[in-house]
Amino acid sequence: MGIAGDIIVIIAFSAVCAAVAQRIKLPLLIGYIFAGFIVGPNFLDLTVSATDDIEKLAEIGVALLLFALGLEFSFTKLKSVRLIALIGTPIQMVLTMLLGYAIGPTLGLDWQASLWLGAMLSLSSTMVILKTMMARGLIGTLSSKVMIGMLIVQDLAVVPLMIILPIISEPQAGISLLLLSALKAAFFLVVMIFIGTRFFPFLFRYISHWGSRELFILLVLFLGLGVGYATHIVGLSFALGAFVAGMVIGESEYSFQALSDIIPLRDMFGLLFFASIGMLLDLSFLWENWSAVLLLLVLVFVGKSLIFGLVARVFGYVNIIPYAVALGMFQIGEFSFALATLGKNNDAVSDDLYSLVVAVAVITMLLTPLFSKLAQPVYNLHRKFFGGSPREAIAEDIGDIANHVVIVGAGRTGTHIAKLLKQLDISFVVIENTHRSVEISKAQENTTVYGDATQEPVLAAAHVENARLLLVTIPAIEPLRLIATNARKLNPNLTIIARAQGLEQVQELSDIGIYMVVEPDLEAGLEFSRQTLLNLNVSPVEIINYSDQVRKNFYAPLYDNESEYRLISHLKNVHNTIDLKWFKIEEGNIFAGKSLGELELRKKMGITVVSIVNNEDITNNPTVDYRFQVGDLVGVIGNPRQLCEFQGHFNAKLSCQVNFNYRE
Repeated sequence: MGIAGDIIVIIAFSAVCAAVAQRIKLPLLIGYIFAGFIVGPNFLDLTVSATDDIEKLAEIGVALLLFALGLEFSFTKLKSVRLIALIGTPIQMVLTMLLGYAIGPTLGLDWQASLWLGAMLSLSSTMVILKTMMARGLIGTLSSKVMIGMLIVQDLAVVPLMIILPIISEPQAGISLLLLSALKAAFFLVVMIFIGTRFFPFLFRYISHWGSRELFILLVLFLGLGVGYATHIVGLSFALGAFVAGMVIGESEYSFQALSDIIPLRDMFGLLFFASIGMLLDLSFLWENWSAVLLLLVLVFVGKSLIFGLVARVFGYVNIIPYAVALGMFQIGEFSFALATLGKNNDAVSDDLYSLVVAVAVITMLLTPLFSKLAQPVYNLHRKFFGGSPREAIAEDIGDIANHVVIVGAGRTGTHIAKLLKQLDISFVVIENTHRSVEISKAQENTTVYGDATQEPVLAAAHVENARLLLVTIPAIEPLRLIATNARKLNPNLTIIARAQGLEQVQELSDIGIYMVVEPDLEAGLEFSRQTLLNLNVSPVEIINYSDQVRKNFYAPLYDNESEYRLISHLKNVHNTIDLKWFKIEEGNIFAGKSLGELELRKKMGITVVSIVNNEDITNNPTVDYRFQVGDLVGVIGNPRQLCEFQGHFNAKLSCQVNFNYRE
């Protein structure tokens, strides 16, 4: 079947290997790489007929990943890391190139090959790092912003590297070619951004009016991959062009739909990318050159980790961030393969050096998900021996406070909770790690701490040790686990309410002792169901039973471990199904001028009057002496039959058709 059969084999083996990886709690990308190795030409040789074609399809995976990143990219989001991205990254790349240049003679390389080796080592893997952070729920943390900022600059640097290195290898080509290529690249990018910001929104509006999702998806793919291919034609990176296209579309109102449509394709082609990486792994080369592979692997890990960690520290990042950056970005990147191929074509990189770099790159990619998890344990050791300091950005001394609520995250959910607590006159503290959100929270006169809530000093600044409740509104599971662990160290009896995404996270939160969980998608679905069933005149008892059973099944770990949670859930269901209706006493209404005692509404109709509003006066639970007046708004509760009978006295223009025989 040719390439179609090859893809089927890759997907089949990837599914099995990914399932095994998931079972033993390893990232899926390790399963994909291992699947590629199994079916590749160096093991079972099941896809050797189209290995080159698979690698070309894998390039689309890289382009789609960067396209999706561009859709989510915002200069304002990375504003806080602009210095380390724009200045720190070039410093890191130069230092890493010097490291490679120093390693070269140890491997028997001349100065040109050593320079190419340094350039290949200077790049990290955008694909592996992003996938690792997504799997661990770290996207949006400060460490992830630092890494993404540095990765973007590295990807931009690939273009000048591909221009400069061949010229250095052949100085006779002259500096004029370098300047011409640089000007061409800058001109093309400026033109693409200028056209994109003006023409792309018009295309999206035009296609959206037709209401065809298929056409919308085709347009997204055309713009993302088309711009990438255009940049490739003019000598720039295919993936860089896709990123620029995504960045331009990301500034429009169509970015969210474009992102949701592109994610399945991104993940599919991403699978092919990681499988193609696995195909490059040659066991026979590893066996014959294990000492050189091991030497380069150790030097790359130690050298790059130290360089990244030191650069992060020099640019003012403290606590866990230097460790997270060091242990997350030490690998050799996918664009290093492009440099290796270019060097091979220019006779600057030998076959042995090419195979060596590929082998070490694949191994470092495999190690990245495992080593990135060590950032927190290593930082804990650092604090044990050297101590730790609060983030320098804690905004204010909030003074003594106790028996309060701590809210982690000043987004929409956190802001809504803060408003509610303020109305109830309950003390609270907000923790937020983005400058803009902190400014907004302080403008709302909320007591706010600026810092990373995963760190004990920041939690201590919010006086978690004296708090009665901790609300974690962020959806990422890994920061949530750290927040819960460190908060419990300060306050072992603290009640934590967290936000989960899906059944798997509910189980994970239960395992670490968080029994109060909100799953937004489930609660939204149940509210839609409740409103639907009420409008279909389904019995409130049936609605209670349905909602209760769904919640019980979904939140099974919490029901099993916490009786209080079960009681709260039941009370919530009962509250949601109480049908409160409002009616206005108009001139001529038979109730006007009569008291509740005279009308005997509860005795004759089963109706209970719970509240009466007259102008600005509100009377809750009115006594039998209350006399209705014209203009009163009367709030009553009852079952559908009783409400239908009652509303007949108000000439209410409401549908009153009740299926009284529904399951009775």
